[in-house]
Amino acid sequence: MTTTMETSAPEHLTKTSRGEAVTLLEAISEALFEEMTADESVFLLGEDIGVYGGAFKVTRGFLEHFGANRVIDTPIAEGGFTGAAAGAAHMGLRPVVEIQFMDFISPAYDVITNYIATSLYRGAGPMPLVIRGPVGGGNRGGPFHSQNVEMAFFHTPGLKIVYPSTAYDAKGLLKAAIRDDNPVLFEEHKGLYRAPALREVLPDEDFVVPLGKARTVREGQDLTVVTYGAMVHKSVEAADILDAEDGLSVDIIDLRTLLPMDDDAIVDSVKKTNRLLIVHEDTRTGGIAGEIAMRVSEKAFEWLDAPMLRVTAIDAPVPYSGSLEDYFLPQVDDVVKAARYLAAY
Repeated sequence: MTTTMETSAPEHLTKTSRGEAVTLLEAISEALFEEMTADESVFLLGEDIGVYGGAFKVTRGFLEHFGANRVIDTPIAEGGFTGAAAGAAHMGLRPVVEIQFMDFISPAYDVITNYIATSLYRGAGPMPLVIRGPVGGGNRGGPFHSQNVEMAFFHTPGLKIVYPSTAYDAKGLLKAAIRDDNPVLFEEHKGLYRAPALREVLPDEDFVVPLGKARTVREGQDLTVVTYGAMVHKSVEAADILDAEDGLSVDIIDLRTLLPMDDDAIVDSVKKTNRLLIVHEDTRTGGIAGEIAMRVSEKAFEWLDAPMLRVTAIDAPVPYSGSLEDYFLPQVDDVVKAARYLAAY
């Protein structure tokens, strides 16, 4: 691989070293830049990631710094360049594939599920490959630029699935994913990319967030909310309302990694609160709420004092209309209503 072309990092990628707060998007950029600087086997592939710097400018300045052999602009051929990344991983490299919008990962479904995910099991060796990109609604992108894709891959053994909700987690989880010898699907909610409220001052020293470990966002005694991604922040808003208006104390668990899932964190919380509400932006039928509920039923059923409930998007394509999209997506009021029902049960 071609080595770094410049000795100094682009100025917009040095905010953390200067003690400045960064957005979730900037945290992802920093993680990529730092891992590429530390390990020349790390390289990037994707549509428009080089000259253009990516659809959301995650890789702005990377081409000039690392060169065209490590920041590779690809054709619109997700199956092809994801397969090329798999070959590179077999040869000891650590490719990071950007899917410009995760809605368009479907052309690569075959190579991901049939080949990449089964590599280690088949004796073909490690598969250190990250597939990352934006997901999620709320930006009026319609059905082709707003989906959450985790459940299309959740049933596939051999994959890891990550979905951060904060700048700190985005950087630490992405660095962990790049260093992992297993293939990782890394979902980034575009509505969180530049959210002002999510700016954080991150540690200047190197750090990772371990895959497979959930985070307790808020301690509570009356109700457990299990969630991830953008819904973490809506759940926190709901918890503030429930605390102020109802005196309810809500325990919020951010999964962070969907595969492997941190069953212990979920079960421990349910044993403490005896009530469970699952909140996710993905559609209802076949959503991860069903899997979580089944695991709790198997491991903590006797601790439940109320039915388990879920708040999710409805079973429909993501609408173009703003008012319809708001109706389609889970909202803070939906979480509040469900929590009140459980608390009164």
